[in-house]
Amino acid sequence: MSETERVPVRRSLSTKIVGVLVGFLAVALVMIGTTLYLSWQLQGSAAAINETGKLRMASYRLSLELARAARGERAEAADEARRQLDALGTAIWQLRKGDPQRPLVLPPAQPIHAQFSRVSAYWNDAVRPAALSVLAAAPGSQSMQALVHCEALIDGFVRDADALVRAIETDSERRMFWLRASQMALLAMAVASTVTLVYVLFGLIVAPVMRIHQGIMRMGDEDFSVRVAVDSDDEFGQVAHGFNQMAARLQSLYGDLEGLVRSKTAALEAQNGELALLYDSAAFLQQRLPVDAMCEGFLARLMEYFKADGGSVRVLDPNRGNLHMVAHKGIPARLVEAEHCLKVGECLCGEAVVKKVALVHDLRQAPAGPTLECRRAGFQTVSLFHIFAHEQNLGFFNLHFKCARQFDERERALLESMGAQLGVAIENERYFVREREMAISEERNLVARGLHDSIAQGLNFLNLQVQMMEQSLAAKRLDEACDIVPALRAGVEESYQDVRELLLNFRSRLHEGNLLASLQMTINKFRQQAGIVVELQSDGEDGAPFPGEQQLQILFIVQEALSNVRKHAGASHVLVRLHDRHDFVLSIEDDGAGFDASAVLERKDSQVGLHIMRERAARIDATLDIQSAPGAGTRVTLRLPMEMRHAA
Repeated sequence: MSETERVPVRRSLSTKIVGVLVGFLAVALVMIGTTLYLSWQLQGSAAAINETGKLRMASYRLSLELARAARGERAEAADEARRQLDALGTAIWQLRKGDPQRPLVLPPAQPIHAQFSRVSAYWNDAVRPAALSVLAAAPGSQSMQALVHCEALIDGFVRDADALVRAIETDSERRMFWLRASQMALLAMAVASTVTLVYVLFGLIVAPVMRIHQGIMRMGDEDFSVRVAVDSDDEFGQVAHGFNQMAARLQSLYGDLEGLVRSKTAALEAQNGELALLYDSAAFLQQRLPVDAMCEGFLARLMEYFKADGGSVRVLDPNRGNLHMVAHKGIPARLVEAEHCLKVGECLCGEAVVKKVALVHDLRQAPAGPTLECRRAGFQTVSLFHIFAHEQNLGFFNLHFKCARQFDERERALLESMGAQLGVAIENERYFVREREMAISEERNLVARGLHDSIAQGLNFLNLQVQMMEQSLAAKRLDEACDIVPALRAGVEESYQDVRELLLNFRSRLHEGNLLASLQMTINKFRQQAGIVVELQSDGEDGAPFPGEQQLQILFIVQEALSNVRKHAGASHVLVRLHDRHDFVLSIEDDGAGFDASAVLERKDSQVGLHIMRERAARIDATLDIQSAPGAGTRVTLRLPMEMRHAA
């Protein structure tokens, strides 16, 4: 018999180990279950002893209250005696029923249950009726006679309860002995099972592992002729057999190891090149670039990696079905001129767009017919891969080769991944442009409303005053014309102040991203322009920093609030409070004339500045509260809860 021949000796290792463990587990579960059952009964017996002991105390209290009731010492003694009667009845009922949850249970011994039956019957048949007769009799000699009889019965009831307690205690001592015996047996079984398991595991696991370990050590010393004896058909026998097969395989492959290393090295280099291309392209496409520059850089990297002779990138115009060439390299000018704009469905590339499939076309095998421009330019292979973003076809890119070129599955997957990268970058750039256009449009709308609220209304006032002056001069009422001149001067001054204020607001910039410093600069400008005392109070800036756009919106809200103070409040003092911790709270409070806030805010066609402030607050997920009353000043509060703020 050879050394490596498999000899069926025993059952599988898992069956043997599981059998031993299941046997030990079954015995342990029985012992543990017995211990738990005895512990549960001991706890129930202890609770029963406690409840039975309460019967004695309650009986003494009942006797005391009955004596007081019989002598008429306390008016409430009879009620207390009835409560004691009910309590004793409830305790006896609980002992009879038991409570597995506490646990509360009488031991199952027949003498204990017989004694409890005597206690229960003695209570129901003798003690309780006697106590009720004492309570029913009027205080005097008759009630005292009933009391003496009842106390004698109560003494007998207490003796029976004591006998019940002693019986339960005796049973508990016996069960405690069995509990300790089972625990000692469990301890002995644990020691015996440990010794047995050590012996079994050493023979079944440790010895085979040591043999396999010795074989591995010899194999580590490049002794591939090592073999391990297979003396069983269990799992370790199978492992030993597999080890012998592995040793034989390594012995046969060791001579060709250098060839395997070279092939693996080449595969790793190819994978590293793919990863480098993907990383370089991803880093390039993350930059903010125009689409044509983005496509040119993308195409240059692809052509360098695949050693292509030419290439192009086309973007799809879905509205008109055109494919525009936005980037090209290595393509003859005639080919660029002829195919700078293709229609979907034209040529091989247009057909691939319709079918939404990648294409690697060997131009040497093109069917007879009109000569393709690519083949006329000297290219033999043209590849086409689509540019996708969010399952939307944005165009495709070509790689042209003057020699025949095939792409394996790995290269095709790489080119498809590159197309997805470019598609996401193009789509992100378009999103950025649209978002910027929308932001500009929204800001223009706010500026237009601001102009309407300030300069347009001022100019309308000046226009009316000029018309009135013309009418007065035409009627030669010079005194009326002279009266209009101060109003014109005031209107011009007001419009000038509005224009100057708008210019200052439009030029507002954040001071190195510091909102507090920007607020201080805005307040200083307002103080110099309006001549109003403005105080800034801040409890620090412990909250997370805001993005730049949100900080600008907060700054614009403050500017609009201060502008309203200058125009309408007639205030002499303004207080700006900043609370920036978890929640962001900014308030602007003045001591001016005030107004009816509810009435003004209900008029949608007036006070455009207030509505603009509310719109700006909504853009940063904040709330704007305006509190004012005639003669009581105005307070504007901007509040941004912690759960709505976004860190920069």
